[in-house]
Amino acid sequence: MAIEKKFVQEGYVKASMDEYFAKQLSRAGYGGMEINRTPMGTQITIYAEKPGMVIGKAGKVIRKLTRDIDRMYNIDNPQIDAQEVRKPELNAQMMASRLASSIERGWYFRKAGHNTMRAIMNSGALGCEIVISGKLTGARSRVEKLVNGYIKHAGKPVDDIVDEGFATAVRKLGTLGCKVRIIPPGAVLPDSFHLKEIVEEPVAEVAAEEEGSDIKKLVETEAEGEVADEEEVVVEETVTEEVTESVSTEEPSEGISEEAAVETSEEAPEEPAPMEDLADEQRRLLDGVWQHKHEGYDYWHPIARVHKEEK
Repeated sequence: MAIEKKFVQEGYVKASMDEYFAKQLSRAGYGGMEINRTPMGTQITIYAEKPGMVIGKAGKVIRKLTRDIDRMYNIDNPQIDAQEVRKPELNAQMMASRLASSIERGWYFRKAGHNTMRAIMNSGALGCEIVISGKLTGARSRVEKLVNGYIKHAGKPVDDIVDEGFATAVRKLGTLGCKVRIIPPGAVLPDSFHLKEIVEEPVAEVAAEEEGSDIKKLVETEAEGEVADEEEVVVEETVTEEVTESVSTEEPSEGISEEAAVETSEEAPEEPAPMEDLADEQRRLLDGVWQHKHEGYDYWHPIARVHKEEK
């Protein structure tokens, strides 16, 4: 068998099996099926509102379905599993079956369609589309479409995101087709986007605050430097004042300059004791040597030398 014919055959088997399950499990709230082929056999998962009715008493119903599938479609070792649908309002096949049964019970098609759409959107669906076609109000058939929210019609997102279900309602005037398409909550759409608000004022304020903080830091550092300079100047002034005070306390003698007096005060030896036996009229300190002048002499001479000569 060519690969193309194999794909066509698998698609036909899946569609036919879906119709068979929908007919057999209509009272159980049939909500679709999945087929997974494994080395151990074919795993078939049935989604239903009431999985207990799919299994049956002691597994009687599920064993019958397994035998029928093996006989009708020649599937290797079929294994059927039933799972419960938590939110039937988000299952397109279940909602299509409910809509069809409502129309069969005598509900007006528009009222039944709006009630179904309201239930779907209240469950959190992003979008819903309901199409009812057939002899709705007269002898001629027409199509009524109800749309709410966001729905996709073409492309790969239709196969990946959109859930689709179909059911038929048999009435006296004819058969009505009910098609339901749902985009479940949390689906990531390829054309979805979010606008990002860019606020410039807070950024400018932050920049101004940063500049102000920098200026404050510079001013503080400059003030600290000025204070340090002032402290150094004060210290220098106090040192100079102490030096000047220490110098000013030592008054220079007559006839000697202040610089000479400072130098002589630093280098002058101890003052020799005055001689009591000499009647000196005048004395002076010159270059660290005490001199005196007698009454009969006009020149100054050291005290020690005169005393030596006299001795």
